[in-house]
Amino acid sequence: MPGESCPLPNSAQPKQADTLRALLAMKRVAVVGASNDESRAGNYVPAFLMEHGYEIIPVNPSYPTVLGQPCYPSLAQVPGPIELVLVFRRPEYCPQVVRQAIAAGARGVWLQAGIVSEEAKRLAREAGLWYIEDRCMMVEVRRH
Repeated sequence: MPGESCPLPNSAQPKQADTLRALLAMKRVAVVGASNDESRAGNYVPAFLMEHGYEIIPVNPSYPTVLGQPCYPSLAQVPGPIELVLVFRRPEYCPQVVRQAIAAGARGVWLQAGIVSEEAKRLAREAGLWYIEDRCMMVEVRRH
């Protein structure tokens, strides 16, 4: 109609929103780089997620437990299915984490805020995994 404007659709925005929605719905989360140091995001983000109904499976060869949960040395040693792999590792380690997530049958990979890896993104997308990077899962849970 005259006088009405219809903005062009932003094809990237719905995809990002769909990805966020899909990943946030995954409740069994393996946290690679989980930490017992309460000042680190690898501790307080999974603690927040636990408080909001997520099942957290810590993954870090340095700890026997994190947040009162058994901590596994690698994704391959996590018992049962993994829905989402939440990553608190430097970018150079992320492609290997994605390879392990694929091998473990995970459905999605989330690189925490500040972490970006083109190779990890490519590997995840080629394997058909839901993938997001450089965003804080705690912030997104609060928003949704």
